[in-house]
Amino acid sequence: MKLQTLASAIALGLSAVAAHAVTLPATTIKIVAFNDFHGQLESPGNFRNLPTDAASTIPVGGVDWMAGYVADLKAQNPSTIVVSAGDIIGATPLVSALFHDEPTIETMNRLGLEFNAVGNHEFDEGKTELKRMQNGGCHPTDPNSCKGADVGTPVPFEGAKFKFLAANVVETANGKTLFPQYAIKTVGGVRVGFIGMTLKETPTIVTPTGVAGLSFTDEAATVNALIPKLRARGVEAVVVLIHQGGTIPVTQSVASINNCDGGLADSPIKTIVNQLDDEVDLVISGHTHQAYNCQIANKAGRLISVTSANSQGRVLTDIDVTINTANGEVSAVNAENIAVVRNNPAITPNAGIKTIVDNYKALATPIANRVIGSISAAITRTATAAGESALGDVIADAQLAATSPAGFGAAVVSFMNPGGIRADLTYPGSSAGEGDGKVTYAEAFTVQPFGNTLVTLTLTGAQIHTLLEQQFMGCTAGYPAGAPASGQPFNRIMQVSAGFSYEWSEKGTPCDNVDPASIKINGVTLDPATSYRVTVNNFMADGGDQYYVLTQGSNRLGGALDLDALESYFLTNGVVNPGARNRILLAPAL
Repeated sequence: MKLQTLASAIALGLSAVAAHAVTLPATTIKIVAFNDFHGQLESPGNFRNLPTDAASTIPVGGVDWMAGYVADLKAQNPSTIVVSAGDIIGATPLVSALFHDEPTIETMNRLGLEFNAVGNHEFDEGKTELKRMQNGGCHPTDPNSCKGADVGTPVPFEGAKFKFLAANVVETANGKTLFPQYAIKTVGGVRVGFIGMTLKETPTIVTPTGVAGLSFTDEAATVNALIPKLRARGVEAVVVLIHQGGTIPVTQSVASINNCDGGLADSPIKTIVNQLDDEVDLVISGHTHQAYNCQIANKAGRLISVTSANSQGRVLTDIDVTINTANGEVSAVNAENIAVVRNNPAITPNAGIKTIVDNYKALATPIANRVIGSISAAITRTATAAGESALGDVIADAQLAATSPAGFGAAVVSFMNPGGIRADLTYPGSSAGEGDGKVTYAEAFTVQPFGNTLVTLTLTGAQIHTLLEQQFMGCTAGYPAGAPASGQPFNRIMQVSAGFSYEWSEKGTPCDNVDPASIKINGVTLDPATSYRVTVNNFMADGGDQYYVLTQGSNRLGGALDLDALESYFLTNGVVNPGARNRILLAPAL
């Protein structure tokens, strides 16, 4: 399993010299990996849509091109296994989401995916729907289900031909894991074990109904407990597929996809790898939508490969694992991230998969291409140093507009979680031909794909202050029993509606980042004892993203779908301008 130590390698080398250069028998298998596909059946565009980075303004992705690259890599080595580190579904574009992500499963079947570790977004529609993704069958209520991969010849949804793995996801009712903890495949004469799991914090970032009846165990402890079982079954190489990751402190570009600047310092994945048993040979990670190719020390201090392949099919990781067949030890792991560049003459995209996508697009087109509004310029998620984005401003304003009338909630402020804003609104027209500055339903859906509903509730001024503090790392004020003891893993700055403003500082003291005197609603300082009507989405209202104080809100009133509120805002306001990004201020450093 583990790589040979330097001492044993030297000893073997000396023995080989003494034995007149006897060559140890070895075999190399290939693993092709990706993560965070999010149903991106079509190209997400350029690797980065930034004119100043010419090297990255190249078109990438598209599941047909991904399949072409996979086929090319398999041709190089028939002993190839294709795997994913989670989030292949959930938060998906309309062409997949409209059909409950069945198109994604169907195309992944044909791409040749074999194992997928569940990610947090696999739970967006709950465990029953996730099991349907594995087992097949039609959605119980939606007629858009079961169109069939041929599209036009409706048949029961085939389900995933690959295996979902969920080593650390336990059904509390019976103590069993939701899906198998691991899978073993013999390839090239080598028995390879794949352990698949999601981040243990999944319940804090998924709506509570999505993880009802489930518990999530510690990642490293789960892996280490499985090692003896894999050894007993003759596994020679151990690969961990984990939907957790880290970041590198450089702007993501084609040139940086194999970087490991900063060594994933202070990241969740580094903490996990540092605790792993020495029998683990490779960790394929995800969740953070980053591309990196790292060597991180395990519990024994040995460096092992830790990889991640960006997101949405932009990158594949090509990994060669060499095993000494005489002793069953892994002797080398070589990984390389490769960009899925479209129009590469050396690659042939999969025509059958393209036909599936095109057919689903044709079904979705009447809905997708409907123009719902106009913008004067691109409205993006790019945030100020204080954490405020122009698109966040617009979405918060739309949600306030939908719930401020007396009969719809009488809200005076709306808050929006940044993780719920999934794409930018770009100014140039799309291939649908709607024209520059026009916003289609499909584009708006890509921005807010979760189908959340608005909830208006009553909080005191003191609770609003607590809510603002709960955005920041380390603050656990107002946390219920059983909540993560360490608070937010990173700052999650909510977007706020017009008329609400405040200032925060980087004091480094938990629960003391926001100056109460700076919190104002329509120019009036927040009164801790006064009650205010506040609008959020249902995910946040139920404590999602660790905004737990919202669960204490009273007089809840359900409202429209978040996407309907955004569409109504566009229809009402004509040409919408980017938000001013002047509502959240960062105090000067002392």
